[in-house]
Amino acid sequence: MASEEQCSAPPRWRSISLTHVEYPAGDLTGQVLACMSLLPIAILVGFVTLIVFKRELHTISFFGGLIMNEGLNWLLKHILQEPRPRGGGHTSVTTEYGMPSSHSQFIWFFVVYFFLFLYLRMHQTNNARCVELLWRHILSVILLAVALSISYSRVYLLYHTWSQVIYGGVAGMVMGVVWFFITQEVLTPLFPKIAAWPISEFFLVRDTSLIPNILWFEYTVTRSEARNRQRKLGTKLQ
Repeated sequence: MASEEQCSAPPRWRSISLTHVEYPAGDLTGQVLACMSLLPIAILVGFVTLIVFKRELHTISFFGGLIMNEGLNWLLKHILQEPRPRGGGHTSVTTEYGMPSSHSQFIWFFVVYFFLFLYLRMHQTNNARCVELLWRHILSVILLAVALSISYSRVYLLYHTWSQVIYGGVAGMVMGVVWFFITQEVLTPLFPKIAAWPISEFFLVRDTSLIPNILWFEYTVTRSEARNRQRKLGTKLQ
């Protein structure tokens, strides 16, 4: 009888804790911060989308740096083995260790690398327009606010202590700076050779490292090509 009861017992269900962010019931601020803490997942999805549709080597390198940053965070957590705050009481976390905060390390790596890319990689020419400079500054302020909000959310929601968030942010910043200069000084000179590999040509992987402002370049090329095709189409119809 006992064996029959064990066989008929319903299975125990577990949730996927990757997106299971808990917040105090009825706390609007906690709910907003919980949603903010899901932004790293949206960023990863965005990177995968860009890689699939753009297939640009610098984007692939940026994404590779994010993955290595996550690997470093996992390693540090299992070396330091500092527990999360006791008052949290969260039922679903990916690991019991909290030092350093993976969310903080992730977002500060992303923001610092993006800052360097924005102001050093997409460098301005001497005749840069004020509007082009302005949108970079606005985007930088928005990214900084997002990073601060995500970092604060980890403390507010009792997933981490302030020290875990701060050390995670410092680790992410250092990794962001180091990986950016590795990409610029070591990997970028190799990009033309990598783009010329047969497998790269098969998958349409491209190198745009010599183009100072890729957004403007793609806009002008696309607009010029669209006008040429429209002109040819109009000629055929006549």
